Amino acid sequence: MKKIGDLIYSKEAEEDATLKEKHTPEIEAPANAKADEAFDVTVVVGRAVPHPNLVEHHIKWIRVFVEEEGRSHNPVHAATYEIGPAYAEPQVTFPLKLRKSSTVYALGYCNLHGMWESSIDIAVE
Repeated sequence: MKKIGDLIYSKEAEEDATLKEKHTPEIEAPANAKADEAFDVTVVVGRAVPHPNLVEHHIKWIRVFVEEEGRSHNPVHAATYEIGPAYAEPQVTFPLKLRKSSTVYALGYCNLHGMWESSIDIAVE
């Protein structure tokens, strides 16, 4: 039986380049952060090639998870942003606080093309 992770497209997935550019969440955040100090994280789906924002084809949500170094149970859910078609764009900026060095994962869900994933590492001092 497949696990849900086996079905998620990542930036490394061997897919059509345009499909990847339209669907893979792009995470913007500093490479380094101070423990317990908030910093801004931006997640954008379709920066290089805009994703359609129509009722029949749109990004439904963006979810963010954190895999904290040394934590026994990972990942931790950090944020969920629901996106309505036609009005809201698939981009969000929010403050995040980390206690330890972590990997931040972003998932984006397209109502036609499923879930897409990317991640970045952030070192915490």
